[in-house]
Amino acid sequence: MKNKLTLAACQLPDIQSDIDKALSLIISYAKIAQNKDAELVCYPECFLQGYEVSSKTRSLAIDLASSSFQTILSQLANLSPILIIGLIELNDNKLFNTAIVVHQGQLLGRYRKVNLLKGEQQVFEAGSDYPIFELGKLKFGINICYDLNFPESVQAIAKQGAELLVCPSNNMMRHQTAEIWKHKHIESRSERAKEASIAMLSSDVTGFRKNRISYGPTAFIDNKGTVVKQLPLQKEGLLVHTLTV
Repeated sequence: MKNKLTLAACQLPDIQSDIDKALSLIISYAKIAQNKDAELVCYPECFLQGYEVSSKTRSLAIDLASSSFQTILSQLANLSPILIIGLIELNDNKLFNTAIVVHQGQLLGRYRKVNLLKGEQQVFEAGSDYPIFELGKLKFGINICYDLNFPESVQAIAKQGAELLVCPSNNMMRHQTAEIWKHKHIESRSERAKEASIAMLSSDVTGFRKNRISYGPTAFIDNKGTVVKQLPLQKEGLLVHTLTV
């Protein structure tokens, strides 16, 4: 017997260095998704502290073994969906671009970005594995933003029997670059999904920051590479999609 499973992904404003504000949005959007019967919600890359690659990054990082992180988890305890949240992680004095998987205030696991941009390599350590998680009968894995440019990163998830790839992203780019990639992001992801025969759920930031802009995209792409749903570019919102598993 096949079951219905509802997924959600957030397209949110780019928040910098304000964990309380980011956490407030995480909770409010989780509640909206929960009211729509979503069982999984994805947030953008490094959303908790804001995507930052500079000398400031270390001061923003959070240790997942710390009491401050436990305080954050406690605020998520009454939310029923599985939450996939991008953050800057501190571990053993090293920094990682990480996506955590949380359910009702419990940390289920994490994925550390494997493929780092040149600028990121000066700040973050690269991850080395591709963990698989379960939501009922659905197996899913995670890639973070730039990972999606590498077919082997998508294949690493698909080869483990996962049917869904969840993709926290942050495509805040300089205007000229953003225009070039405005539609190429979704086209590239469609290719990856088709190649690996895996569905993708992506979440991104939108808006402006100094001389940069992010359009998105936040979308659900099926395992044939078809863009089934996509939020309007440059608009905050919540994508909700129900699939059969």
